[in-house]
Order: sequence, then C-alpha cells, then structure tokens
Amino acid sequence: MPNTHTTTTPYRAPKSLRARAAAAVAAGVCATVALSGAAVAAEGAGKTDAREAPQATEVVERNHAPAAEKPKASDWVSPISGDYELSATYGNSGDRWTSKHSGQDFAVPTGTEVSSVHEGTVVKAGGNGAGDGPAYGNAVVIDHGDGTFSQYAHLSEVDVAVGDQVKTGEEIALSGNTGNSSGPHLHFEIRTTADYGTAIDPMKYLRDQDADV
Repeated sequence: MPNTHTTTTPYRAPKSLRARAAAAVAAGVCATVALSGAAVAAEGAGKTDAREAPQATEVVERNHAPAAEKPKASDWVSPISGDYELSATYGNSGDRWTSKHSGQDFAVPTGTEVSSVHEGTVVKAGGNGAGDGPAYGNAVVIDHGDGTFSQYAHLSEVDVAVGDQVKTGEEIALSGNTGNSSGPHLHFEIRTTADYGTAIDPMKYLRDQDADV
C-alpha cells in the first residue's frame, strides 16, 4: 500500500469576514461571525467600568405642528356684565334732553355692578356728574390712553377715585337713579375728551372693538 500523508490546513476566514469582525472589535462590541458553520466570537477589547459610564438615555424630540392659536379675546367689554335692556340710544331726541341723547342707557335695577369697559385711569369721579353737571348725578370718567374716554352716570355708588388704575372688566361703581333720570339705569358714553360735549356713538365703538354688547 502506498505511503500516504494527510496534511490538515486550518480554515481561515475570508478577508471580508475578518475585516467585519475586526471592525466590531474596534467598536467595542461583541460580534459573532459565522465561519463555515462555526461561530467565532470577537469581543471588544476596550471594557469600561459601568460605574464610570452610566447608560445614556436618548431623547427624541418629535416635530409637532403648533396647535392652532385661539382667537384673542376682546380687550373691550360691556359696562354691564349681567342682564340688561337697552333703552334710550345715542342720538335720541325728546323733552328729556336739551339736545340729543349723548350716550346709551342700560336699564338695570339700582345696585347693579358697573364695570370698566377697558383698562385705564380714572380722571373724574363723584357727584355733580363728576364735574359735568348735576344732570348726570354721580359719575365716573376713565381715560383709556388711546384717545378715548368712557363715562358712567346716574350711579348710586362710586367705588373708585381720581388717579386709580383700573383693569378691563373691573367693578367701578353701582348703577342707580341719581341726577336727571327717568328710572334706574346706567348712562354710558364714549368720548374723545374727558369732558361733556365730545361723545360719539358708544355702541358702534364697542362693537367695532368686538365687545359683546
């Protein structure tokens, strides 16, 4: 029988597989590469103490579309927040007025809360129409700082004083029946100055400012 000698050559992984395993080692991970049906594990050489490298939590910020912006509430409000009836209107004429009616009347019981229609500074407050004459009874005038003034008349009680800063919707007085009044109500004006004789249509003005009146 002829003399035979068998030489066994160890299997060497293809270069591409070795390169992938080496890359895994360099990255510090454990890579398992299948070599001719055998599993070869390559473990990263750079080990780090877990106490020195706490696991980081990745936070993914999602790009949400902004919510639709709510419509801005009106900066102007009605002088009466509760129930009322509109009685004599701006421009009415008759025996009750020396010329034409200079404001809007809100028919409400005596003692109804009266609110500032807009923020501003009290420039008139008190009896005798706060300086505009006895026909107005107790009254308040507020300077809104934009060229407009609001007046509130026939009040039973005045709760502010000259120089007070008031906010939109803040209570300033109680309605009444003082001065030249045919019954309990609030007389309300919008003026271009603080004084009598400069009134404009108050309801049109408030509605132009989106006030709910």
